[in-house]
Amino acid sequence: MEMPQGLLAACALAPAVLMLAAGLLARFAAVATARLWSLFQLFSLGALAFTGVAAWIGPQGLHLPAALQATSFGLAMAMLVQLLGTVIGGFSSRYLQGEPGQSRYVAALAAVLAAVHLLLLADHWVLLIAAWALVGMALQHLLCFYPDRAFARLAAHKKRIADRVADALLVGAAALAWLQVGEGSLSALWAHVEREGMSPSLHLAAVAVVLAVILRTALLPVHGWLIQVMEAPTPVSALLHAGVVNLGGFVLIRFAPLLEHAMPARVLLLVFGLATAVLAGMVMLTRISIKVRLAWSTVAQMGFMLLECAMGLYTLAALHLIGHSLYKAHAFLSSSTVVRQTRLQALHEARRPSTLSLVAAPVLAVAVVLALQGAIGQGAWPAWWSALLALAWAPLLWLPAAQGELASRAGQVLAGVLMIAGLTVAAQLAHALPLGIVDTPHDVLGLLALSGMAALYLGLALLQMRPQALAGWRRWSYAGFYVDEAYTRLALQLWPTRWVPESRARDGAEAAPALAVEAR
Repeated sequence: MEMPQGLLAACALAPAVLMLAAGLLARFAAVATARLWSLFQLFSLGALAFTGVAAWIGPQGLHLPAALQATSFGLAMAMLVQLLGTVIGGFSSRYLQGEPGQSRYVAALAAVLAAVHLLLLADHWVLLIAAWALVGMALQHLLCFYPDRAFARLAAHKKRIADRVADALLVGAAALAWLQVGEGSLSALWAHVEREGMSPSLHLAAVAVVLAVILRTALLPVHGWLIQVMEAPTPVSALLHAGVVNLGGFVLIRFAPLLEHAMPARVLLLVFGLATAVLAGMVMLTRISIKVRLAWSTVAQMGFMLLECAMGLYTLAALHLIGHSLYKAHAFLSSSTVVRQTRLQALHEARRPSTLSLVAAPVLAVAVVLALQGAIGQGAWPAWWSALLALAWAPLLWLPAAQGELASRAGQVLAGVLMIAGLTVAAQLAHALPLGIVDTPHDVLGLLALSGMAALYLGLALLQMRPQALAGWRRWSYAGFYVDEAYTRLALQLWPTRWVPESRARDGAEAAPALAVEAR
């Protein structure tokens, strides 16, 4: 017996409805804190079960109302987001024990999850813009959960500015596309582009969408808020880095039918994505704070993900998004273990890799990836992407300069080769997942990206071989090349705000005369 269409549609909409109900309950009902967390977990597990049912039914079996559309990738993302939200909620209930304002936290967390579910189903400009804006507004309350932390308030303010500019760009893109197509449906836009091609207004719309994604995904030069928001509670950092900031990649994959024909937008993505991946990767090498390094690695990974979208490798971008989400959620929720392991490693003397291994590692890595790609027969990606991946994985083959037993060094090389081979095979097999994504690789853009990755590897190798010669560069890299400072000054000039709490500002004003007397 077939399920009624209304019931099928309810399976896809239920997660958003349940999370919205949890948020309203936390916001308006007078419920004890422990009871509130139990209800949130109950609603969250129910939402997770419905996402699983919807994914099992598949997009063809779900008959959603107008302005909504289920895709295979969207349903997979819904399961991932709800799973992370459930785990983060359980962690938060323990992390925030004894803290005031937990009902406000639960309401904001539930609102973020509800808005993300709507965004994953959006097939209309209005719903897409509204859902993404709601994600940002709900997240603001989580970022400022500790209102007395100045840098958290500054980060939230800078993110608010980037979000509002992104909203304006999306509204402009929607207006241009709506006038051209005659309606606001995204599916109608894909059909129009396939049937009649691109017009100047649609090229402008594609550029506006790309710029909005750049702003929302914390690419340079508006990345600073993602670094400073480390003062928010740790589970908020996990939610942000593992889920919310990755939504830009989902939107680009959703807009692949438009970007396929919009070369100016893809070039813009390539420039910003490559610059962010290279510069953030350099900065991460010079940072000591573990949570800050994790934040910078997110910036670099976002640049890398958008770079994959620019080259038309949308399946790789989707797999990258899923893998990054799982990794960052684990990294932040187990940050105490990461700190302990890093401190133990710091007790051992760091040894620089040998010059021979720095030169031989990329050659051997490229050979391994290309050999496996040839053995499989039908490669899931172009050869230039194999070379790019090999450069990213080459450090696994570095050997310390100190002399050691030949068998030990051979074992290290073999372990590195097996790890690269495993990653390659896993990536190839993952392409067989039914995500419903069509790739449109572009060779020229791919070769440009490969040259940028080669430059990054060369800089990294020089840093290992001649650390003293790059002392001046290290100072600039540690400061993030002062990009965020320029953006912060501009943001506060255009949109001034009091980001230092009044209590701290008052304490500073009272302390200033005493400090002046002491100085005299």
